[in-house]
Amino acid sequence: MSLTPIMLEVLWNRLLPQTRNATFFQSLDWLEAYWRHYGSGQELRVLVIASASERIGILPLVVRTERTRLGPIRVLGYPLDDWSVFYGPIGPNPTASLVVAMAYLRRARREWDMLDLRHVDASRCDHGRTPQAMRLAGFHPHKQAWACGAVVEMHGTWEDYWHGLPTPWRHEVRRCRQRLSELGAIRHVRYRPEGKARGDGDPRWDLFESCLRIAPALGQPPPAHRTVLCQATACGFLRDLHEAAAAAGALDLNLLLLDGAPVAFACHLHYQGRITALGAGEDPRYAALGVGTELERMVLEDSFRRGDRLYDFGAAPSEQSRNWQTSAVTSFRYTHFPVPSPRANLLRITRWFQEAIGRWDRPRPHRMAAFAAGAREPVARML
Repeated sequence: MSLTPIMLEVLWNRLLPQTRNATFFQSLDWLEAYWRHYGSGQELRVLVIASASERIGILPLVVRTERTRLGPIRVLGYPLDDWSVFYGPIGPNPTASLVVAMAYLRRARREWDMLDLRHVDASRCDHGRTPQAMRLAGFHPHKQAWACGAVVEMHGTWEDYWHGLPTPWRHEVRRCRQRLSELGAIRHVRYRPEGKARGDGDPRWDLFESCLRIAPALGQPPPAHRTVLCQATACGFLRDLHEAAAAAGALDLNLLLLDGAPVAFACHLHYQGRITALGAGEDPRYAALGVGTELERMVLEDSFRRGDRLYDFGAAPSEQSRNWQTSAVTSFRYTHFPVPSPRANLLRITRWFQEAIGRWDRPRPHRMAAFAAGAREPVARML
């Protein structure tokens, strides 16, 4: 089944709001920005699922070559590259979408060595759909934990949440605020445009540049959860993503000002009340005073008051996120190793052995291993 790019865009924008626990990472805007910067060396496969004459789902997939200890292997999976924790089919009926998609992949000429569906929200969203659809198609899914994250579920009021936090942590947060207040006036700037469709899609490049000025100021390699804006090779992608998110009404940019000067930032993407952290940074002159902690507090309090539903600390949460979280979350991978692929089966045996002795090391996230160079226009093969 073939669709024009305009037809695909209309369909995607219609199905995404009907997707349970959807995030901006499942949007076409995300995929287009990602593909322009990281599509080189990958092959995009977008499956459109139809029931009778109605199109009910979309399953975006990519074929990429990954390096393993056993040599390069072609992997079919989701186009996320660990930028977030969760991913899945788009549309109101994920069961039908997965069953039809897996059956198609089973019949089609195989262009991959291994089927590896990562980032599955097994407990809160998938509920066994992915492995069941794989089994129905004749695949043999092997389940492993993939990524760990932390979330704040925003039930009730800010006051209820605040008083439920550990007492030592509340004392530490208050001390941070007190130390900063002694230096000057503290102000939280939060920019969340409603999008071009509502006449409010200004990307506010002045705020973005303020974040960039803080990020390179980190004089030494920052911890993993602070690296996103600090990676020079990712800057072009993040500019495109920033502009696309502002146009779509999905941008959530936060700055902490001390006497009018930015000293910390936090970049998020939001969709239907779900906020996902993308990157953060602190001015090293004030980091020890807890500017990052104070900004997190102000963001969470404001989110409660706005009526947001969930705050996700993202793909690389800091140790500090444990103090704020209401729940720890885990995404899973479901892998099928085709019998005709010797290298994939050697990888399966290696994985089984590592699990048996209790030392499976998950692959280093693709985006943290190397930022791809070059650009390629998005091209979707409609199946």
